[in-house]
Amino acid sequence: MRYRVLTACVLIQVCLGGLYAWSSFVPALQETWGFSAAQTQVTFGTLIAVFTVSMIFAGKLLERRGPRFVAGIAGVMVGAGYLTASLSGGSFLVLFLGIGCIVGIGTGFGYVCPLTICMKWFPERRGLVTGVAMAGFGGGAIVLSAWTKVLLVRGVDVLDVFRWIGLVYGVTILCAAAVLRVPSACALTRPKLPPRLGQLLSEPFFQALVVGMFCGTFAGLLVIGNLNPLLQSRGASGLLATAGISAFAVGNFAGRVTWGWTADKLGNRIIPLSLGVLSAGLGLLVCLPATPVVVVSVSCLIGFGFGACFVVYASKVAWRYGPERVGSVYPVVFLAYGAAAIAGPWLGGWLYDLSSSYTSAIVASILVVVAGAAVSGRLLYMARPAIVASGSLPSMLPEQTAQQDVK
Repeated sequence: MRYRVLTACVLIQVCLGGLYAWSSFVPALQETWGFSAAQTQVTFGTLIAVFTVSMIFAGKLLERRGPRFVAGIAGVMVGAGYLTASLSGGSFLVLFLGIGCIVGIGTGFGYVCPLTICMKWFPERRGLVTGVAMAGFGGGAIVLSAWTKVLLVRGVDVLDVFRWIGLVYGVTILCAAAVLRVPSACALTRPKLPPRLGQLLSEPFFQALVVGMFCGTFAGLLVIGNLNPLLQSRGASGLLATAGISAFAVGNFAGRVTWGWTADKLGNRIIPLSLGVLSAGLGLLVCLPATPVVVVSVSCLIGFGFGACFVVYASKVAWRYGPERVGSVYPVVFLAYGAAAIAGPWLGGWLYDLSSSYTSAIVASILVVVAGAAVSGRLLYMARPAIVASGSLPSMLPEQTAQQDVK
């Protein structure tokens, strides 16, 4: 049964992860309907921001009504959002409402279900199973970018593409939602209260998670939100730029599984390590020419580093606060992702409108990631005495996990 649930979770994430193919729509929206780069990126950034905020409410609702109900809402909202965008007729406000707001809410409600449920079905491999489930989210960009490319090449209007996405993805999420359920043992266990917000904000460990999440997703979202036009501005053809998007998605997919597996083995030092990999990829993007090999390999490396943000921090929340509290604690960490979504893609689009170049935006993102690695590393070092003194917070972790950490 648990593998059926895992399959349904991956399928939901594939549909939701299509948001990372957003840059595939940007040229068509600009050329056909006259949207500016800033407008397309504000829509994308709002989608991510609404996604993160709605996770907080979805996590609370999940504890009361269960995963089927919450994921069902996700299917309805995702389908309705894309259908609304397809009826925009070139109106920015309607497109913004459909993609940025409605799809954003649906994504938040859908995302929290696989993240929470999989850890309960596979408590012995939290990092790995989180990576597998979240890999579907990264792989969703591969599926949607390829599908979008076929439709646009055949002359299908980008708004009609949104209609097909709404119909297919909405139905798919609803079907997968019907499979979701919690293990019987967990269903009979009353969830423990999460730590208070003030307690969380005062912990260096929690602060390290927030800093790392913001800096990593700031850079990753700046790149993926502008990747197609960014690569073309550096001399890549339209076909090669599309290949770069696919390579980013492949790296993101592989990164989620790999970082999830290593998160169970490397401990907390995986946070600055993952940020270091991401900064290295960004540096190569600035320094190397846009040849086919460079575009594919560097895009894949950036996606690989970016994928860590959605596995490492969830795994560390489960390690620190217990898997039963992931649905209530992790959305608070994930708010940093929403803040990065507003700042990162918008900054990339705004700097391009200002200078007709993405170089300054990439350099800025490198500085943010390097600073994030240094600050998070320092905060993790400050958190060590409290973790050791409390025995990995036995009052906040399940008894079995606490005993394992003490050993």
